[in-house]
Amino acid sequence: MRRDIFQAIADPTRRSIIALIALQAMTPNAIADNFNTTRQAVSKHLRILTECELVKQEHQGREIYYSLEINKMKEIDKWLAQYRKIWEDRFDNLDKYLAKIQNPKIHGKNKK
Repeated sequence: MRRDIFQAIADPTRRSIIALIALQAMTPNAIADNFNTTRQAVSKHLRILTECELVKQEHQGREIYYSLEINKMKEIDKWLAQYRKIWEDRFDNLDKYLAKIQNPKIHGKNKK
């Protein structure tokens, strides 16, 4: 079963795991040390993130290290960019409107 990446990042623990491994690759035990939960719970989150291809596994000796899959994160960013542009435009329009109502003389409306 292919999991949805947006469902995966909806979970706050998984977002925290992503933030941790964005800095450096980590073992499951090292990741689990950052949470007040069981190693099995962290493993479940890692499995979901791996299935969504948001993280990748690399074997180094007997250890498995998890790291962020940058290309998948770029896909998320690309999808979000369309909404970021809409909100930036709305905030720009709001800024213009607020400036206009705060300084009506500057915008050609001299009130006496």
